[in-house]
Amino acid sequence: MGAHEIDYVIMGEEMQCVEVQLDPGESVIAEAGSFMMMDPEIRMETIFGDGSSSGQGGGGLMGKLMGAGKRVLTGESLFMTVFTHGGGYGRKSVTFAAPYPGKIIPLDLLQYNGKIVCQKDAFLCAAKGVSVGIEFQRRLGAGFFGGEGFIMQKLEGDGLAFVHSGGYVMEKTLQPGEVIRLDTGCLVAMTSSVDYDIEMVKGIKTALFGGEGLFFATLRGPGKIWVQSLPFNRMADRILSAARGTGRKEEGSILGGLGNLLDGR
Repeated sequence: MGAHEIDYVIMGEEMQCVEVQLDPGESVIAEAGSFMMMDPEIRMETIFGDGSSSGQGGGGLMGKLMGAGKRVLTGESLFMTVFTHGGGYGRKSVTFAAPYPGKIIPLDLLQYNGKIVCQKDAFLCAAKGVSVGIEFQRRLGAGFFGGEGFIMQKLEGDGLAFVHSGGYVMEKTLQPGEVIRLDTGCLVAMTSSVDYDIEMVKGIKTALFGGEGLFFATLRGPGKIWVQSLPFNRMADRILSAARGTGRKEEGSILGGLGNLLDGR
């Protein structure tokens, strides 16, 4: 496939960014809004799709629209940005930042048979030549109740790609037939050999009052998976809940709700 060969450095702990180092003529593609900073010799260009031959649908206006349309289905922008080292000598850098606290995961697609499946908003950037497409869930249960819908992202090629996760990320290698169950939002990425399905929580009492939802993801090996400790939707729910309770005294107060009542709230 011939993706560009790039080098990188990941910086930071909880709020990470990745510095991609480019030789003359090399390029990296990135999501709109992930750019942080770059050297003066780096040239920016906005394109439809991902800039790969497969992502462009074989060339031509219609092919480019089809490539961009795949991205719309995964919840991404119609456009991507290509950053190219346009200078004549030396190595230059461009840096991209993760959109929320967590970890940036580097993936050498050549080590994973040229394909990784990830949640639809996980992709951050990649070497030019990597194709960013869609992966349809084969089972209706996984599509309806999997937390990611019918569609996930797939990254294909032989170059480096970077995805981001929320909180701490764990890497697990599943042996053939080995099964692990996850909260449906905690899956970041998996190799294409992993079998993905959704299983309903057993027991009416647990399902209704357990607070963990009605379904969890079941992953069966062989293959490798990446699991995040803090899905973005979980963090957003907690922030919204706290915002709605601004000025209330339930948390950290001896009187709790009684204090609000005495204050006339």
